Amino acid sequence: MCIRVIGTSNRKYANIGDIIIAVVKEAVPNMPIKKSEIVRAVIVRTCKEFKRNNGSIIKFDDNAAVVINQEGNPKGTRVFGPIARELRESNFTKIVSLAPEVL
Repeated sequence: MCIRVIGTSNRKYANIGDIIIAVVKEAVPNMPIKKSEIVRAVIVRTCKEFKRNNGSIIKFDDNAAVVINQEGNPKGTRVFGPIARELRESNFTKIVSLAPEVL
């Protein structure tokens, strides 16, 4: 669940590539990240349509974020599902390299 969008003063919603402060709602047992922990994350998929510069519209089936550290590197070693190409332009190349598919 999103608490705050980083880098803006009063924005309610985040788009693909935005860094947010979030709360972990569900977690796998025996992992370093626990439930109800406050983390930094980057948005990689949204259900809301995203219009690209060439006119195409991209839309995903679910909302997803990747937990990152203060330097912007992912805390995990795997990323599940496709991610948007716009993350490469936002200098999240490590997340793009971990993803199985880039749309």
